[in-house]
Amino acid sequence: MDDLAEIVQVVMSEVRPRLIDSAFSGVHHESENRRHGDNFLSRHDLWMHDRYRDLLASRIRSFVYASEEAEPQVVGGEVEPDLCILVDPLDTSELAVRALNGYTHVMAYSRTRARPIAAVVGDIYHHVRLYVASQDEDGQDRAYAVTADGVRRRLVTHRPKRLSESIVTNFLMRPAERFMSLSRKSELMKALSAPAPDGKHRARIGLDFGSVSLCHVAAGFTDATIEFAKGFAIWDLAPGHYILTAAGGIIVDLDGEQIPLDYGLHSQKDIAAAMERRQKFVAAGSVQLAEELVRTLKD
Repeated sequence: MDDLAEIVQVVMSEVRPRLIDSAFSGVHHESENRRHGDNFLSRHDLWMHDRYRDLLASRIRSFVYASEEAEPQVVGGEVEPDLCILVDPLDTSELAVRALNGYTHVMAYSRTRARPIAAVVGDIYHHVRLYVASQDEDGQDRAYAVTADGVRRRLVTHRPKRLSESIVTNFLMRPAERFMSLSRKSELMKALSAPAPDGKHRARIGLDFGSVSLCHVAAGFTDATIEFAKGFAIWDLAPGHYILTAAGGIIVDLDGEQIPLDYGLHSQKDIAAAMERRQKFVAAGSVQLAEELVRTLKD
């Protein structure tokens, strides 16, 4: 985990001034996105893709490099290395080039263990810089947040809350595809509008992004995050999934079934197929809240 965290810190420190220059100049260096035609892609995404591969290769003998920006490739001398390094170089890049929000995801997945063994989600602009999880020597998964001043805090989910007193987030930026879908969830809106036990209207719906939205639940900053419209790709879901699970949270599908950490990355063909799938989900700090949210999303 320490190697991954250090690499993410290096890449963020190097790309941050480039992104801020783009923001103030208004020159966002947009590139054609051949893999995902409806997604914003900048030259910063592509630079980070190359930079991560090079830095990882300097620390790890051999691995499958599964980045959002290219087809999976084997790095190093092994034909079928155990480690798959899943990378989303720059999440929310259309906001990152405006100096608003920017995140980066790296996860190490052991194919023989069929599970993640370390994940790092980096926040480029905020004081809480890293959300990390790994398996400790005792075999337990633990999660931490690291702030810009180097302080490390253990992540454990907070006391269960009712939906009527919760902050629930969703990636609602796309008007037709996501925002309108959210607005039509009448049972969810009714539940969020209901008074809390003390009679006050405490529940809120907020905007959040990719894996960091699950990290915010892990830290207790928010109570749940939901995705029911398009589904998250593996590089957006998996790192945060592992971090939230290590903190004691839960991620379920829209039928309420827990989503396993085994992503089935047994072969390079499996890895390529996994990068094309999307997962709808509810992620929460408690089973009770997850179940309540699943019920409201049935309409």
